[in-house]
Amino acid sequence: MDELQRTDVESFKKQEKTPIAIVLDNVRSMHNVGSAFRTADGFAIEKIYLCGITGTPPHREIEKTALGATQSVSWEYHTETTDVVTQLKLEGYTIIAIEQADDSVMLHQFEPKSDKKYALIFGNEVNGVDEAVMEKIDSCIEIPQYGTKHSLNVSVAIGIILWDFIQKRNLN
Repeated sequence: MDELQRTDVESFKKQEKTPIAIVLDNVRSMHNVGSAFRTADGFAIEKIYLCGITGTPPHREIEKTALGATQSVSWEYHTETTDVVTQLKLEGYTIIAIEQADDSVMLHQFEPKSDKKYALIFGNEVNGVDEAVMEKIDSCIEIPQYGTKHSLNVSVAIGIILWDFIQKRNLN
């Protein structure tokens, strides 16, 4: 840990965070939830909101991929994703769904502003972001894809989106 210059959990909790919240809307795979925690830790994300059927720590399958990040990343559970979105809007977050939709903006065309806070919503592995949630968003981002499946695993999508946001924010 010293050679890698990694911070300990208590220091991480006190450090300044990237003003991004992750909202998991009915994500059913515990491995995807654990991966979201691990990725959120890696990018020093403010908080994860676990909603609906999304599993919560402590859970063996979450910890298997989180590798302890459930201890470092702040999180909350809420039954209704729409309630979380409403609250985050009141707190000044720009609400963005990561989804394939008619009015979506391709990721490479989206430019996050360094002075804004973002809440990024990732949906269910089969059904995507719930329609009621989509009605409350400010924008929708889509990751361009060129193969036959036209979908990515939610944990992969989280990694791509966060890396892109962090890179673009640091350049602005």
